[in-house]
Amino acid sequence: MNRTHFNLGDLLDTVSEINGPDQIALIHGDRQITWPEMTARSNNLATALRERGAVAGDKVGFYLRNQPEYIEGLAACFKGRLTHVNVNYRYIDDELVYIFENSDSVAVLYDADFRDNIARIHDRLPLVKSWVEIGGDGKTPDFAVAYETLATSGDGAPLNIARSPDDQLFLYTGGTTGMPKGVMWPHHVWRQISLDSGERVHGWAPKDLEEHKRFVQEIGQDSRLLPACPLMHGTGLFSGMGVLLGGGTIVTMDAGNSFDPGALLEVVSREKVTSIALVGDAFAKPILGELNANPKKYDLSNLATISSSGVMWSMEVKRGLIEHIPQVALMDSFGASEAVGFGMSVTTADGVFETAKFTIGEDCKVFTEDDREVVPGSGEAGVIARGGAVPLGYYKDEAKTAKTFRTINGIRYVIPGDWCTVETDGTITLLGRGSNCINSAGEKIYPEEVEEALKEHDDVRDALVVGLPDDKWGQAVTAVVEMQDGANFDAKVLADFVKTRIARYKAPKHVFNKSSLGRAPNGKADYKTIRAFAEAQLEST
Repeated sequence: MNRTHFNLGDLLDTVSEINGPDQIALIHGDRQITWPEMTARSNNLATALRERGAVAGDKVGFYLRNQPEYIEGLAACFKGRLTHVNVNYRYIDDELVYIFENSDSVAVLYDADFRDNIARIHDRLPLVKSWVEIGGDGKTPDFAVAYETLATSGDGAPLNIARSPDDQLFLYTGGTTGMPKGVMWPHHVWRQISLDSGERVHGWAPKDLEEHKRFVQEIGQDSRLLPACPLMHGTGLFSGMGVLLGGGTIVTMDAGNSFDPGALLEVVSREKVTSIALVGDAFAKPILGELNANPKKYDLSNLATISSSGVMWSMEVKRGLIEHIPQVALMDSFGASEAVGFGMSVTTADGVFETAKFTIGEDCKVFTEDDREVVPGSGEAGVIARGGAVPLGYYKDEAKTAKTFRTINGIRYVIPGDWCTVETDGTITLLGRGSNCINSAGEKIYPEEVEEALKEHDDVRDALVVGLPDDKWGQAVTAVVEMQDGANFDAKVLADFVKTRIARYKAPKHVFNKSSLGRAPNGKADYKTIRAFAEAQLEST
């Protein structure tokens, strides 16, 4: 079999042939699910969704926090030729409807914690045939079916269907693309990138299913991943997929809306976790703070790698982590939802790379705006582009696909909009996104969406939003408002108001008042001036 012909469902069937009851697939608190159990449950779920009307290519929304059912559902989609759709669990009504409608989801897996949200919107989504509720009080709503009923009904047998390497998974992203769009990843494209990475890390990668069995037995079974970041994001999802398809163990923990570094380190120690996936300093700094406060408390001897993607990971924090975990390799990946493998920075006790500096990936180039390739060492800035194994584009959005997925000199590239320079030695230095998109703790936030939410408040005449550097968040959502005549300004009231209109994480961390936002006569905003004003206000507080 040509390596690019892999289907992820076929890979999982192959893993299930060799992983027995001694291999644990999923761990969540006191729950442990063996590989045979996970295999049977995901087979049953895939069969049930198909029996309820889902056909090859249909979309399944995942409205879940980190929990075993996310991985089981993902496996079921791969096996049943259904397309995973990630949904930010912080979304509320209109945001949820947008994602489910835009993706054409015919089934939705949701946690019982979100039952009230689903109850308010399910009548607005007639295309959804199956609302599948996970957990709860045993009283599943009339419009839904219990997940456990589907996962435990049936004989757990493989589906015995012909699959295609062109089967897909979706990864919905924000970035600079406007409203969230679904990046269409064919199985064979994602698998090709995974194999390329395997060759770099392990020196070889399986070229067929028989070799994949060898990979599982020699390497994959020993992997224990704890995704500290949400599985709904690319960093957590793709890390989890790698371990799942390799026959390893995925350890999840749900701390609700808070991140407890002590609880995470307790789990790492107890479950002998070998790898953590996180998103930059927003996760790494609290972990380092806990280790500094309790340097001998946790057994981290099995921890081999900590990987991050999505935001900058400062060298100061990396060095601190290595002091506590000297054997660990810190993997800082430069990529996007539309592309994996732009660059990699590896920090160990033996050597470090400067923050924001990456070794450029294979099939990657840096182009100027007029499609000239940037000369290394020239100091000229350009946008990074990845050729080779790239997704198909954005679902149902030909215009944005054409803008981001472009052909240059006869080669198709994906160019999400990350600006960088190329050094003489070929490394790249990341400069940032060429738009106003805010990246806060790995969450991509559109200023316009926050601005519109603020302007819904009766006392707000106008609002502009920028991202300011922040030690904890990477960038902090910062609003500058112009109040109506005679209205009282209260920053907390306005921030709380935003939380009633859009997801809480999008609400501004800082709100400042300005008598006039100084828009141009055509209504265009002067973000440069607003940013300078906000910076000055923040410094004076």
